[in-house]
Parts: sequence; structure tokens; C-alpha cells
Amino acid sequence: MRLLTKSTCGKAFSALMAPVLAIAIALGASSTAKAQDLDLTMGILPAPNSLYLKMMQQVPERFERATGGKVKVTLNDSLVGGTQITASVRDGRVPMSGALHTYLAAEEPRMGVFNLPGLVNGMPEYAYLCKSFWCKDVEKLWAEKWNSVVLAEGAWCSQALFSKEPIRTLEDFKGKKLRVHNPQTASLMEAVGAKPTPLPLSEIPPALERGVIDGVFTSTCYGNGQEYWRLAPNVQNWKVGPITGWVVIVNKDIWEKIPADLRTAIQKEMTDLENEALYNFYAHVNDAVANMKKNGVELWTAPQSEVDRLTADQYSQAAYKSFYERAKAVGFDGEAYVQKAREALGK
Repeated sequence: MRLLTKSTCGKAFSALMAPVLAIAIALGASSTAKAQDLDLTMGILPAPNSLYLKMMQQVPERFERATGGKVKVTLNDSLVGGTQITASVRDGRVPMSGALHTYLAAEEPRMGVFNLPGLVNGMPEYAYLCKSFWCKDVEKLWAEKWNSVVLAEGAWCSQALFSKEPIRTLEDFKGKKLRVHNPQTASLMEAVGAKPTPLPLSEIPPALERGVIDGVFTSTCYGNGQEYWRLAPNVQNWKVGPITGWVVIVNKDIWEKIPADLRTAIQKEMTDLENEALYNFYAHVNDAVANMKKNGVELWTAPQSEVDRLTADQYSQAAYKSFYERAKAVGFDGEAYVQKAREALGK
């Protein structure tokens, strides 16, 4: 009988253990890969036929491309209500969301500075304000107050006033019940004698039909997509809070679980999304306007003389006063902040 030497024993043991080790390494690698795989639910607003939704629908594809499928995003428009989308991300109940600054403007006025009458008059000014300082400011606010990381900024199509009767002069606003979605526009409407009425998007059509409201300030693209012009055939551009922003945010704790190299790749994709949202903006607005025209509804733009009357100090100061008072309560100088914005925009 042949005896096994120490050397032979070692070789035999190594031969036996080699496949076991290979399996263990493979399982370990698989486990590591699975640990990096994430499926993130993203809460969004139920806003069919809107530029907002078109941009949100790109997010899953961009995450997939950036991470090679290791981080997946699933959109959900019914998990949480619109006003709760931000809080749900902060609390970790929903990993991501397509949130609106406007919904937070009463709580944190800097989130709604672009809605102040006469301050930002179109997407070029909004984009410039964003790039000059405002987006960096609110990025810090998202982190500090909502435990969120900003991945992209964008905006809904230009705001328009869809109304059942023509509203073509300052006097036409008096007594009109108008759906608004931000405190600055509400203050302005109240000052000119209108009756600002907050309503969720889902309640707008029946409210128009039943006469609960006489008109609605909303995105041109969304209003066109929902065919509000069938119920409110007067579509007017009064340059009131003309740009309403949105933001893609992710819970900070969840974001930090994603490997650094994948975060970098995701950020690149989301920067591309932001650029598309900001710089292809008017192509989408023009498409909506053209579709309404095809259906016999033309966008009316208020002459600057009427816009100036509407945003005169005697009316607009109510919105600014409210902003300054809320700023003081929050702990910053509202007047200095508005002045900084004006200087950035050359006003």
C-alpha cells in the first residue's frame, strides 16, 4: 500500500478544495452584485400628457443605462399624494420623487421665489437664475430640510390661464374663481379681486363643468393634453408665475448606498436630462400651442401694458410682503434674497 506523504496530502487537499473555493468565490461575487442591485420606487404626480411626465419617464431608462441595470427605477403615480411626495422621500417611505418646489413655497419661501410677480418672466430667466445661484441654494435646502439629493432640475411648460369667459383686462379678474397652485399667485389674485382656489389636478375638470371655478392657471402642455380648452376655451398668457419648476430627488441615505462610480454615472445622465428639460423647453410649448390652434383655440398673450397693470406695486406687493414675512419666520432676509435675484437677472 502506498503511503501519502505530507506533500502528496497537501496536493490532494488542494485538489479537493479547489472546486469548493471556486463555488464560494462565485457565490460571494454573486452576493456582492446582488447587494449593489437596487430597485427604487419613484413617486410622481399623475399628470398625463405633460412635459413633466415626459421628463419623468426618461428617468428609469437613464438609470438603467448609467448603471448597466444595477439600479432600476419604477415610476408610481398613486403611492403618495402630490403634497406628500417630498415628505415621503425625506422619511424614506419612497426612495425618489419628481417633486414640485411650489408645493413647499409656503413652508420655505425660497422654493417659490420664481413665482413672485414680475421677477421671472420666462424660461431663459428661470434657467439663468437657476445656474447663477438659486439651484445651488435650494440644493442645500433639499439636503438640510428634506434629507434629499437633487439629481435634476426642470420645469413644466409655460403657465397659461384657461378660463370659461375671456380675461383680457385687469378688471376681468374681479370676482373670478381661479384655481392657483402657489401662494404668490394666490396673493396676487386676491389683491386684484379674484378668488384664488386651490384644487388638486384630478378635480379641475368637474370643477370647471359645475362652475366651482371659472378658470385655472396651469401648464400650457398639461392644459392642452387634458383638453381643458373644451371646458375653458379662453387660453391666455398673462405671464403670472410663468415658470413652475420640478426637481428629481432621491433620499440621501439610499443614495449613499449606491457605489460611487455608479452615482457618478447616474449624475451624468441626470445632468443630460436637466439640460434637455431646460433647453428644449419651448419646442414642447410650441407643440401644445399648435395643437390647440388646430382645434380652433388660439393662445392670447396679454399686452405688456396690461401685464404692467396687473403686476403694479399696489397688487404685487401683497405677494412680496407675504414672502418677506415668511422669510423672516424661517430665518433669512427675504428682501436681500429678492434683490440678489433681481441683480442676477439684470433688473
